[in-house]
Amino acid sequence: MDAEFFVALGFVLFVMVLGYLGVHNKLAGALDARIEKIKEDLAEAARLRNEAQVLMASFASKTAEAEAQAASIVAQAKTEAELMAKEAQQRMEEFVARRTKQAQDKIAQAELQATADVRSAAADAAIKAAETVLTKNISTNGGGAFVDQGIASVKTLVN
Repeated sequence: MDAEFFVALGFVLFVMVLGYLGVHNKLAGALDARIEKIKEDLAEAARLRNEAQVLMASFASKTAEAEAQAASIVAQAKTEAELMAKEAQQRMEEFVARRTKQAQDKIAQAELQATADVRSAAADAAIKAAETVLTKNISTNGGGAFVDQGIASVKTLVN
């Protein structure tokens, strides 16, 4: 009997004792439990991955919506700014036109006033000249004929 024989016999006896005690069933059960745990972890990971993808898609759509809304707000603000600029330009043009009209009216009024002042001064000068001429004429020629002539001309104008 050789040493190898005893080692082989010891190994066979050891395996039989393990089989008799049901270690192989416990080992298989432990391995099965470990396999189930790994399967559960993989399923949980797949579920979490799917949830993450759904959340990522949701965030992407929300981001796209927010960008579209921001672009819309910017476009609306730009339109409103252009409208306000046009209105301000129109108001400025109206203001300038109104001020120009007022200035022209003041100039026209000043021209009319100047014309009236010149006419008034001319009339005053004419009256003074007529007064001077009449005073000299009446004192030298006896003004009765001149007054009679004036009354006659007024009668002709009235009739």
